[in-house]
Amino acid sequence: MNCFKCLAMAAVVGTCLAVTAPKAQAQVVVGIGAAPICPYGYYDYAPYSCAPYGYYGPEWFTEGVFIGAGPWFRGHAEFRGHVDNHYDVQHGYRGPMPNRGDRSEPTKRPGMTANFKGNEVRDGRGHSGESGH
Repeated sequence: MNCFKCLAMAAVVGTCLAVTAPKAQAQVVVGIGAAPICPYGYYDYAPYSCAPYGYYGPEWFTEGVFIGAGPWFRGHAEFRGHVDNHYDVQHGYRGPMPNRGDRSEPTKRPGMTANFKGNEVRDGRGHSGESGH
């Protein structure tokens, strides 16, 4: 009988402690940090890798400086710019890629893509549409 009373008392104490224990609230802090320094811009989805020359059209650059994509987008709310998603790794591109901190090649100045033919329109925040809309 003493054993039963001890077990019952332990169960009651354990239940009381479980019910009255304060609940921890999770706090999520997202630090975006500085935009990647990429010579031809970066993809508008995580992990925001550098995009190759020819992915973005000239409207994505102001005086050779990329206006941004994803969380660092600095264009106006109605901005729409052309991209050529054939140069997107999510669409199978496996060609040469610049690294963060690389400089653009002199013959491939940012925003001056010769004969650029975009096939998709994007808004810099990851939303896309058909070219011409």
